[in-house]
Amino acid sequence: MSGGSAGQPGSGRAGRGGRTKSGKPRPGTGGHGRRRLEGKGPTPPAYLRPGHPAQRRAARDAAARDPEGAGPEDRGGRAAAGDPAARPRRAQPGRPARAGRTRTSPGGSPAGGRARGAGEMPEVVAGRNAVLEALRAAVPATAMYAGQRLDADERVREAITLAAQAGVPMIETGRAELDRLTGGAVHQGLALRVRPYDYAHPGDLTARAAALGQPPLIVALDGVTDPRNLGAIARSVAAFGGHGVLIPARRSARVTAGAWKASAGALARVPVAQAPNLARALTAYAGEGLFVAGLDAAGTTPIDGLEVADGPLVLVVGSEGRGLSRLVAERCDLLAQIPIAAAAESLNAGVAAGIALHEIARRRAARG
Repeated sequence: MSGGSAGQPGSGRAGRGGRTKSGKPRPGTGGHGRRRLEGKGPTPPAYLRPGHPAQRRAARDAAARDPEGAGPEDRGGRAAAGDPAARPRRAQPGRPARAGRTRTSPGGSPAGGRARGAGEMPEVVAGRNAVLEALRAAVPATAMYAGQRLDADERVREAITLAAQAGVPMIETGRAELDRLTGGAVHQGLALRVRPYDYAHPGDLTARAAALGQPPLIVALDGVTDPRNLGAIARSVAAFGGHGVLIPARRSARVTAGAWKASAGALARVPVAQAPNLARALTAYAGEGLFVAGLDAAGTTPIDGLEVADGPLVLVVGSEGRGLSRLVAERCDLLAQIPIAAAAESLNAGVAAGIALHEIARRRAARG
């Protein structure tokens, strides 16, 4: 007869009790039964769902723009070769396999346009410390990937909390997929995909100054290849009333996670414009009435004697050691120098830009 009570031998409902049919204690579920009743949060956008046609189209488009820069996941278009475990969940403290709500990131454009992120291709930050530092610096991200059965230490728990607060979706995925996503880097079960940066047009920087009713102050970078210098310069531009940074499209630092961290959030307020040809862009600025001053150790004008500092100005900063290129130096109306002791051969580009911008801001305030 099978009508016994639940959990007793011979019962037709033995699975509901605490013992098996043989009378032995039934092993627990480890909380999985309770978790099945919890919601998994909203579904991420289609282009973030591994295996979705929209995700494969986005991966093909990214690979077409930069075949060498596209990672294996971007080229393949499927996460973990169709791994069904790569599903989105809601991020909660202590639970590394949850997804959060999608909100506007701190790096969104001031005018409400597309958010800024990290260059032409999505950048992937790998490793627990690197991911945590990026989230602390409010680097705009599209998704955080966590490995299955991830050991949740203090860094992981804080990263999950920050991702949930910033509205960054969290996606649980397999180790093989994380290896492909990070290009074989040591990821420690955690990776962050950084949002592509939406570069401004060079004309947007002067338009921004006109909208504020101020004489334009733009910093142009020539040969500066370290993203940390770009971030530090953006921070100085924000601190001293500049209206933007201009970089060339080639052989220059890009807005990456490293630049975001060095800027301490300033890249959310200071637009970065990209020019196909820096020399031509400087010529165009000069045609609009802006004075072009280059920082160079061989300059004849000391930075504290820059009489044009209170007018429309483009400050051109070269790389450490090499300085300004010949074509860019020819486009400058004058070359200014920062007096330094003979023991120091040159200044870091970020430091030099900060000193010059401080002097320009001081002169503008004095004549204001």
